[in-house]
Amino acid sequence: MKLTGTYLTRALISLLATLFLGACATPDFGGISGGQSERRAEALAQNGQYEDAASTYIGLATAVGGQERDRLTLLAVEQWLFAGDGRRARTALRTVPTPAGGALLWLWSADAAALSLWDGNPDAALSLLEPLSRQSLPVQHRTRIEALRADAWFQKGDPLRAVDLYMQREIWIDDQRSIEANRQRLWTGLTSANVQDLRDAASVTVDPVLRGWLSLAALANSTGQQGIGWGNGLVRWQESNIDHPAIGVLSDLSRPEDSILSYPRQIALLLPLSGNGGIQGNAVKNGFLGAYFAAVGGVDSQQEIRVYDVNVEGVGNAYARAVEDGAEFVVGPLLRRSVAELATELLLPVPILSLNYLADDQLSPPGFYQFALAPEDEAASAAQRAIDDGGRRAVALIPANDWGRRVMTSFATEFEGLGGRLLEFRSYEPNSQDFAFEIENLMALSQSVQRYQRLRANIGGPLQFDPRRRQDVDFVFLAADAKAGRLIKSQLKFHYSGELPVYSTSFIYSMDGRSDSDLNAVMFADAPWVVAPPAWISDFPNIYSEYWPGEKRLTRLHAMGYDAYHLAGELFNARENSMEEIVGATGRLFLSPDGRVHRKPAWAHFVRGEPTPLQNNSDFQRLFENLETDFDEDESAGFPNMRLQEKNPNE
Repeated sequence: MKLTGTYLTRALISLLATLFLGACATPDFGGISGGQSERRAEALAQNGQYEDAASTYIGLATAVGGQERDRLTLLAVEQWLFAGDGRRARTALRTVPTPAGGALLWLWSADAAALSLWDGNPDAALSLLEPLSRQSLPVQHRTRIEALRADAWFQKGDPLRAVDLYMQREIWIDDQRSIEANRQRLWTGLTSANVQDLRDAASVTVDPVLRGWLSLAALANSTGQQGIGWGNGLVRWQESNIDHPAIGVLSDLSRPEDSILSYPRQIALLLPLSGNGGIQGNAVKNGFLGAYFAAVGGVDSQQEIRVYDVNVEGVGNAYARAVEDGAEFVVGPLLRRSVAELATELLLPVPILSLNYLADDQLSPPGFYQFALAPEDEAASAAQRAIDDGGRRAVALIPANDWGRRVMTSFATEFEGLGGRLLEFRSYEPNSQDFAFEIENLMALSQSVQRYQRLRANIGGPLQFDPRRRQDVDFVFLAADAKAGRLIKSQLKFHYSGELPVYSTSFIYSMDGRSDSDLNAVMFADAPWVVAPPAWISDFPNIYSEYWPGEKRLTRLHAMGYDAYHLAGELFNARENSMEEIVGATGRLFLSPDGRVHRKPAWAHFVRGEPTPLQNNSDFQRLFENLETDFDEDESAGFPNMRLQEKNPNE
């Protein structure tokens, strides 16, 4: 799957904005000057205060007319684009007629092209930019036009042409700071490019500098800049590309401290592959092997993966045989009872990463790490997200079962620890169809009705009455699966609470093939693999769907297996239960002192029944989407050449 369309477009523009501004000068309009106020706007722009700069420019524009008004308006559009406010930029640009020529046309064309890129339309952008590229332009206009042309080619999936344009752009730059900014912007575009596009481009170019940029980006995007593939591949790239201009960019990249990573030469994968849990175990195995082949692709790796079916020989025997076979690290088991059984072993000579958590009251032995797709992490993330969004007072609806209580405890603990206040919660029966009683009590609608009845009795006649929900609530935390969630969201709207933000967990996105339009506007935490795969795994969900269509609803387990492979390397090198946070397919992963790996998941919301990625609250994309979205609109064959031994005690 290639990251295309408005999501990638806006993310790329957002990342490039600050670099772009640092490399551009204020356009020269032949001596026209707005005086002190305009100089203040220029200073605000240089300081990164883009919204304030835009407001200053547009304020100046309202006081003048003609070309001067258009010029100042276009400068405001430029600043709104840097601020990520596409709505205002587009609205302001519509007030400016297409200039006949000169500097106004150059600025108008650049702004219009940037908005076309924002909309995921690189062809429209190039239709504006290509004619200008053949004209004789002042340097400050030339550098902006060429950068936008390059960005358009990135968006069209042609990184070779994009890199070539950025390299040519340095011809018009005469200071080292701007050259470095140009290379940073080039690298930002490359890291948003599709891996196969990068590899194809690197294979056809004969220019060693171009090939160096493309091959380095392919390595970075395919490995996520982590693990054995990244560490070893980066060292070899540097040996082959001495004095390459990308060397300056490498200082900002996540490189291992040692030149070659210390990595377990043999990993044992202990999973249920048959019988109870076999379907889930195979999904994890497929994700794990996908990470392995992505990591060692193009690397002369001696690493070996051996897989053991714990349902055939028992988890204790499987672990013992893995150690005898030479395993340096063990991943698994998956099922909670197997994890608990293995944790009771008196001696665990080889470290373990279990794929489930022990019970809270069971101590783990030394070298016993735990990783799980725990809903508690998502509930805690919902609390953090709500606080970041300005929510301070919450109510909650949770199912009346153990899962609901665990999720509720995690949410409440995190939310109140961050300064929020949980006003009230109600439990519901998961198999119910009618949640009116719980919602009416949670939203104090029953009290509203009682007040009306008392007032009517006192007056002695009918009154016009609309029930009014409580007004002290900022949002709803909803713990529910998709079936219950669809009903509850609709009934919240019926009970005068439809405008309240709703936060949930990945459980609400079931991928069951049914429409999720009833969940429109619900925000939920989930694995990046599912809702917003970064460039280095962007192809994987579709590949897995093609090879294992029956595992589509288990795709989170693919992501878990993928992360487990990379965690094995990180934890193999861990000292004193310390690990750097890594960006994974299931979220940002970090290790707590008790040996548990926790997740900071990605966020999405339902738009027209489909999950759509959400960025951080400070990111412009969420602002843009909230302003423009109508929320009320109602098996191993896929991995050839693998050194894999499936162990069976009957062999």
